[in-house]
Amino acid sequence: MPLSDRSCSRGSTLNAPLAETLSVALLAASLVWAVLRPQGRPEALVAVPAAAVVLVAGAISPQHALAEAERLGPVIGFLAAVLVLAHFCAVDGLFTACGAWMARRAAGRPRRLLTAVFVLASVITAVLSLDATVVLLTPVVLATAARMGVRAKPHLYACAHLSNTASLLLPVSNLTNLLAFTASGLSFTRFAALMTAPWVVAVGAEYLVFRRFFAADLPAAEPEPDTGPAPQVPLFALITVACTLAGFVVASAAGVEPAWAAFAGALVLAVRAVVRRQAGPVEVVRSAAPGFLAFVLALGIVVRAVVDNGLADALRHVLPEGSGLLTLFAVAALAALLANLINNLPAVLVLVPLTAPAGPGVVLAVLLGVNIGPNLTYAGSLATLLWRRVVHAQADVSDHAQVGEFTRLGLLTVPASLGAAVLALWGSLQLLGT
Repeated sequence: MPLSDRSCSRGSTLNAPLAETLSVALLAASLVWAVLRPQGRPEALVAVPAAAVVLVAGAISPQHALAEAERLGPVIGFLAAVLVLAHFCAVDGLFTACGAWMARRAAGRPRRLLTAVFVLASVITAVLSLDATVVLLTPVVLATAARMGVRAKPHLYACAHLSNTASLLLPVSNLTNLLAFTASGLSFTRFAALMTAPWVVAVGAEYLVFRRFFAADLPAAEPEPDTGPAPQVPLFALITVACTLAGFVVASAAGVEPAWAAFAGALVLAVRAVVRRQAGPVEVVRSAAPGFLAFVLALGIVVRAVVDNGLADALRHVLPEGSGLLTLFAVAALAALLANLINNLPAVLVLVPLTAPAGPGVVLAVLLGVNIGPNLTYAGSLATLLWRRVVHAQADVSDHAQVGEFTRLGLLTVPASLGAAVLALWGSLQLLGT
């Protein structure tokens, strides 16, 4: 149902101001809980009851709640499969091999280590999703820096930033991408083609700023020959990931949901791990993060209630019309601002339906804003919050996640990378069309 019709037909048992107040309060409570996660309790612990409250109170109609669940269902299934795929790549030793490769590539030089981290984090984020970079690569980077005796801070911050910025390339790289992909009407290959240039220039801009910002932490050093054993590359995991990516392309061209390709790749690695007694069925289920999936679904319903009760109308007055360069800049900037105010997942849930009628280019501009913008604040994305928890779990390196420094770095990287990415997107649209 079009957004313009929602406020008229939601069938609310509450008056409009009360329904708006309730839905906004519950959204805020869900996000604050997700940010703080007292005693490590799951994000869904507040979001699921919040979704039930907006439904029972009549702030959203059952029809709209069901429609939102149906819209998010395939996306959530896709996300679950990718999480399982990434987890069992780690079980197979992929990230251990990445750490060994980084150490050999750096040969004792911090600047070369930063380059290696940028390359690996960008590729892993694009192919295995940002969660793999945050949860699986970040500890490996920390251990590699400690083993080399270099300052870990620049390399850890690179993992945080690239988990957001480097997630622009493929529909599977980020949950926000999956949501935008389904609304854009683009094929898998067309999406990737249009986002390749923005991905390259955004990561490049981040790298240049990092080299300048962390100059004191990246001193020149004499190269040290690596006499350790060469990394053992897990060929089975790499071949499975490559086949899964090929499956995404084939499935998209054939009009089949790419989630089936993700499910096949995850199934292959999970069954292999169980057969080899590297994992049990319970670990397979846990690797899909069912609590987080429930959080995403519940948050989507709460956000839909906020949209139905006035946010859509407010944003519609702010969003520019058309699809030219200035419009792309304005939409990306608005998306970045909204991501830092209410987190990037609610931001994309709100903005994508509003911008979809303007065409794929504007939807992709929203994606630039909600993926790059969160590098400005910790609250901008769940990935950044998760990264902070991963780093703070290491008591001896808790000073590597400082709010002030993170924000100062973001004030430099976000305008540079977002501006460059919007220009690159506009160029791709002119060259390739939609």
